[in-house]
Amino acid sequence: MRDLVIFGIIFGLLPFVFKRPALGALLFTWVSLMNPHRLAYGAAYNFQFAAVVAGVTILSMLMSKEPKRFPLTPVTVMLLLFYAWMNLTSQFALEPGLVWREWDRVTKTFLMVAITLMVINTEKNIKLFVWVVALSLGIYGLKGGLFTIASGGHYRVFGPDGSYIAENNSMALALVVALPMIWYLRSQVKSKLVSMGLLAVVIFTSVSAMGSYSRGALLGGAAMLVFLWLKSPKKAQTGLAVVVIGVLIACIMPEAWYARMDTINDYQEDSSALGRINAWYFAINIANSHLLGGGFNVFTPRLFLQYAPDPLGYHVAHSIYFQVLGDHGYVGLIMFLLLMFFSWRTGTRIIKFCGKNPELKWASDLAKMAQVSIIGYAVSGAFLSLAYFDLYYDIIIILVLLEKLLLLKKPLSFGERMQAAQVPGDQHVPAKLTKELPCPAPHPPSV
Repeated sequence: MRDLVIFGIIFGLLPFVFKRPALGALLFTWVSLMNPHRLAYGAAYNFQFAAVVAGVTILSMLMSKEPKRFPLTPVTVMLLLFYAWMNLTSQFALEPGLVWREWDRVTKTFLMVAITLMVINTEKNIKLFVWVVALSLGIYGLKGGLFTIASGGHYRVFGPDGSYIAENNSMALALVVALPMIWYLRSQVKSKLVSMGLLAVVIFTSVSAMGSYSRGALLGGAAMLVFLWLKSPKKAQTGLAVVVIGVLIACIMPEAWYARMDTINDYQEDSSALGRINAWYFAINIANSHLLGGGFNVFTPRLFLQYAPDPLGYHVAHSIYFQVLGDHGYVGLIMFLLLMFFSWRTGTRIIKFCGKNPELKWASDLAKMAQVSIIGYAVSGAFLSLAYFDLYYDIIIILVLLEKLLLLKKPLSFGERMQAAQVPGDQHVPAKLTKELPCPAPHPPSV
């Protein structure tokens, strides 16, 4: 039954994607983040829905007469440079038999990032994109939070089987990054009932992230909540929510959870933490020996025998920073960090542009919450191997789309200016046109 529902929803929407490529970008984002097909048990489980949706969206974009403009900003330029560098490092990968599998996945992600930036051009579609991003993971947050409370926190929360967020640590990072987006939606809706529902999703998602037993989620979540309070215009209300969430988690989680979190301080005695440090030194040794790094999927037992301080202590990167360092060397890491920095600066520029204009408050609040999501990703990601996770690049998409809508407005053409100048004097002239046209010189008084 689940298979039929999933096939029905996705293939039922595809005809509309042919008319509206923006809908295709939204549909792809939903499939890539939520992985609804991984909740089925039959034909839908392994069906390539993302590839089908991407293909139809690209075809629709090529056929559509809607405006399509790729914004050239510091963020998008760095994205292009980072992808070009990844292509170069893949050509000289130390594990040529493994590199192209991850290259293929990352290429699809970056391709859809570019397409999304081109086909989404309106305030309405940006807001819809935020709803898709937030609720695609908020559903798992709600479900995981209820499970954690019902089980007394004795069992870990995992993501959908066979997905990019199947592992408990990956699921925790996804929930931490999505939380600010859910909080943003709660502040934007007018219905009190919907607002209360979204607040419940925020609380349960926070509990779910802790229920994953991820130490990275604890650190990232703590940093994210602090910045959420700092960025919130209603600090008293936000502070109360943060306190309630903290008290609820403290009351629910069992001794086993506290014992695991305590290993953050006693990392010298924790084999998992020591294994991560061994993997980090492995990445440094790879980058010191190879300018291009090792290419995608360089963290393998075979190469650990050559480059790790403890050759038998094999671990994956367990850090977005050391993952990029091992995969693409110091140049790749610098690009990755610059991408994060430019994304943050884009948010700051949007906030300054909006100022205290009430009509742009939605954009200012969204940019602030996107920055909070980046904080959550930057801190939690320091202990998790999710450098190429779709969700992070979706947050970047939100910031670039806001910049595109507000700061990169296309100037009026000469024809549009002439048409505006011919509007009769008693006819209302749109504000957009009046701002573009110079004020006419006053006529001399008649004699």
